[in-house]
Amino acid sequence: MELRDPILVVDDEVEMRIAMSAALKKCGFPVELSHNAIDALNKFKKKEYSLVITDMTMPKRSGIELLKDLKAINPEVPVVLITAYGTIDTALAAMKHGAFDYVQKPFDFDTFIFLIERALASRHEAPAAPERPASLAKKAKKGEVKSKTSFKDIITQDEGMRGLLQVAKSIAVSKATVLIQAESGTGKELLARYIHNNSERKEAPFVAVNCAALPENLLESELFGHKKGSFTGATNDHRGKFEQAQGGTILLDEISEMPLSLQAKLLRVLQEYVVDRVGGTESIPVDVRVIATTNRDLMESVNQGDFREDLYFRLNVIPLHLPPLRERKVDVQLLANYFIEKHSEINSLEPPKVHEDVYKLLENYNWRGNVRELENVMERALLLCDQKSILVANLLMTPKAITQPQHAQPKQDARPTSPAAPSSGAEGLKIEVGMTLGEIEKLVILKTLEQTEQNKTKTAEVLGISIRTLRNKLNEYKVQD
Repeated sequence: MELRDPILVVDDEVEMRIAMSAALKKCGFPVELSHNAIDALNKFKKKEYSLVITDMTMPKRSGIELLKDLKAINPEVPVVLITAYGTIDTALAAMKHGAFDYVQKPFDFDTFIFLIERALASRHEAPAAPERPASLAKKAKKGEVKSKTSFKDIITQDEGMRGLLQVAKSIAVSKATVLIQAESGTGKELLARYIHNNSERKEAPFVAVNCAALPENLLESELFGHKKGSFTGATNDHRGKFEQAQGGTILLDEISEMPLSLQAKLLRVLQEYVVDRVGGTESIPVDVRVIATTNRDLMESVNQGDFREDLYFRLNVIPLHLPPLRERKVDVQLLANYFIEKHSEINSLEPPKVHEDVYKLLENYNWRGNVRELENVMERALLLCDQKSILVANLLMTPKAITQPQHAQPKQDARPTSPAAPSSGAEGLKIEVGMTLGEIEKLVILKTLEQTEQNKTKTAEVLGISIRTLRNKLNEYKVQD
């Protein structure tokens, strides 16, 4: 993600300023530093910034006071608050005054960068209604559903999806747990946010946790919190995600990957609405609406002994199923146009025309990676085309994947493993018979890295993978070579 305007980091502790600046610059983000709220406000009045990261507790003026000042000047700039003195009250106060999110020290590098990327994406992906591209506004008048969420719209004209959104809106007012089962890339988190934003909890936090991203010992602390000194490195009390979501909604993404030992603790939270911090002696009451998502058949996991049956029935009070993109072909062209306009705006480009053959190819494609894959393909095509028109060659998709679709539902994260072009395709990308999937993947990654001029952040964004995954892949290639 390339930024035209820098990120402003505000902290009275020089070590924290340097640490956060180094982390952001490592990911390719431009950064400016400020040592207090007064200096930061003066900078903000004179210059445009993509994001502001500010400490909560500073001399003269606090982070909350700075937040109010910044929002009065430009409410569109996201603000992330950081503090070593986290409490539920200050978190809710920060959200009430327009903070994008709230993180407590100490925090790890990946958690920090993931939060910053979400904050930056929120500004690009959730413009106010008057700022939306004109062609999308025209589509709305034709009856195509666009349901507002925090980050993106759920864009559809499919009757099945419309019915699903109506159901989701009707159950949003309750506190019942929701289980969303669907293939990867279909928009499970978007649907969860849609439910939250149509509930009475919409002014309270929406907190998402990826249960597959952290090892068991860290996931327990992340969910339920820990007490100072409860383990090596626990230098402060830590509020878990359930406490951070107090009064709002918590999304447990990829719930099927949660270890069995933690499933038992989660079951207690759902039954008694209390959490026990690691190393703590007192139960903490929580008022949270729980939404869980999975790309697996959770009952099959129950039958295989990988998931608790009692927890499954506790979560599955309201089951929702998102259809894969191949079952809503009527949305393919609509979504393709939306993604072209969206990424044209992000990259300050004029939206190019789309050749009719491109639409035919897209509608006949299998879309194993669903909407996420379609967005990646359209963004890539936009960056590879001549800025006048998008042609089939710009898509970097293999004819075999188009003419011989596979209908098996993937059980793990499904991203296109070989978005390759024919030997005569664009930008010199050549796939030869006999190459393994690993070799094709390596070729695509290195070619994309070359096209982005070695910008790892942009490369990861184009390919639809995390920066951590890209780094791991590049390290693998160094070892192989």
